[in-house]
Amino acid sequence: MRELKNIEEKILDRALYLMGKKKSCNISIRAIAKEANVNVSAINYYFRSKDEMLQLVKEFYIQNSQSVLSILKNEEYDLEERLLLAANEIIEYALQYPGNMVIHSHSLELIDSDVKSKNVVDIVFEIGELIQQTLNSLIPGEKVACQYRYLIFTSAVNYPTESEVIALSEKFILKEQKSRIDYLKALITSLKSL
Repeated sequence: MRELKNIEEKILDRALYLMGKKKSCNISIRAIAKEANVNVSAINYYFRSKDEMLQLVKEFYIQNSQSVLSILKNEEYDLEERLLLAANEIIEYALQYPGNMVIHSHSLELIDSDVKSKNVVDIVFEIGELIQQTLNSLIPGEKVACQYRYLIFTSAVNYPTESEVIALSEKFILKEQKSRIDYLKALITSLKSL
């Protein structure tokens, strides 16, 4: 996962976090400043407008999503390792930045008028395609069965982090990498038996 290196990225990180928490891209500058523990003037210094900041949040999202793509394309891993590592990265990223789905939904609304929004949608689509191809290669079968496996896999990866009741629970078992990997291994094993 991309490391935060400066105040600008810290602000973007906290903006993405708040978008996920509020389930909206409409977050006040003051709320972002408070969450990032910076002055409002720092936000004004780094970003000329809220729209510019949103564009950079999308760019930050795209850059972080590149790690998932690089895992899925890395032929040094076998098929199961690619799925495990990529899905782990998706869960870890969604836990740290719960604004993923909000950014994706916002980008879908603006896909025809905003280049960054199109880039967000494109990278999500590419990740989905590669997951589906990898899953189908690992567990071949009839077209419909493969579609079911893909739906089950992506739902099992995304739902735990999107459900506030689950993700915010003190007993949430996917907070640690080992637990996530064990969960994903169990998921893949169960999909092989379908």
